[in-house]
Amino acid sequence: MLKCTACGRAYSLRKPYQRCECGEPLELELFKSVPRIGKRVWERFSGFFPFELNPELSLGEGDTALIKAKRLSKELGVKLYLKNETTNPTWSFKDRGTYLGIHRALQLGFKKIGTVSTGNMAASVAAYGAYSGLETYILVSSTIAEEKLKALEVYGAKVIKVRGDYGELYYRSLEIGRRKGIYFINSDDPFRIEGYKSISFEIAEEVTPDYVLVPTSSGGLFRGIVKGFLELKESDLIEKLPTFVAVQAEGCSPICKAFIEGEKKIEPFENPHTIAHAIENPYPPSGNAVLRLLKELNGLCITVSDEEILDAQMSLGSEGVFVQPASATGIAALRKLFERKIEENAKVVSVLTGSGLKTLSHVKAGEIMECSLEKLEECMR
Repeated sequence: MLKCTACGRAYSLRKPYQRCECGEPLELELFKSVPRIGKRVWERFSGFFPFELNPELSLGEGDTALIKAKRLSKELGVKLYLKNETTNPTWSFKDRGTYLGIHRALQLGFKKIGTVSTGNMAASVAAYGAYSGLETYILVSSTIAEEKLKALEVYGAKVIKVRGDYGELYYRSLEIGRRKGIYFINSDDPFRIEGYKSISFEIAEEVTPDYVLVPTSSGGLFRGIVKGFLELKESDLIEKLPTFVAVQAEGCSPICKAFIEGEKKIEPFENPHTIAHAIENPYPPSGNAVLRLLKELNGLCITVSDEEILDAQMSLGSEGVFVQPASATGIAALRKLFERKIEENAKVVSVLTGSGLKTLSHVKAGEIMECSLEKLEECMR
């Protein structure tokens, strides 16, 4: 059964419901189960998912590394772990949600899928749509960067640039999808949330964190990670919940703004501008749901500047990981937590959402030496 995250109204699983009539997102009820023996997360935690998962629809998503950040742990006096989602098939966490979303579309008999995205989710849905043999529509902003369009062409999806309010495009896509028989696996689809919670299961297999830092845009990833830990606690697999930290860029922070001001609902963020384009959503569709979770679970919402983001991106490079700017926001936020005297040796997990190879336009090459072959040894002194 699906339930509204705000008013609690119940909806049948037999129809493609995605949002409540009150306007808020839907979510499946909490699952209680026990882990099983299995090679992949989908097998080990099969009892926590709403249906049996078909490995023939998988591109190998999930089971990503949890890396101990040696330098940053020493610098900040914590035990920092990096959940490296850059190694998923299309280089971002979105693949976990798309995998579950594809199952849902096929379960309901859809032959067409789509999404609204200008980056990670666009590539993910295009790839999985191609692999599953489904006609795929990708709706993007008219201002999308050329490098992102090139990453979509290889999958053969129908890509449509849409002029107008990008925030409104999310809701229009759901309306058009109902009329045209297209299942839009958008940012906070209930089954996309089910895919994201697998991140929590994998973290809990290796460490019991005190804090989990989540770059937050639409709010789908944050909701999924929280739901995963709630299910682990309900199943008596962990004793306590971590402190959940939603991280946004200062240049586009509608959730943090509402949280800091004590508001019950978010408002559209005016004139958004940040280097972290992957989390640049001025009116996130799960914004109110995230706000409720932060208040109910005593979470935190932290904003970081573009300068802090780029500095954190370079710091992650020293740990051997190249991420897109949005993924580095967690480390930038951790530095602010450090200033607030976070407890020494706290176990912290920062979710690295997407690869730096997706956003190369802002990356500048460092100092590069040139040398003749004859003088190579002299140059290396």
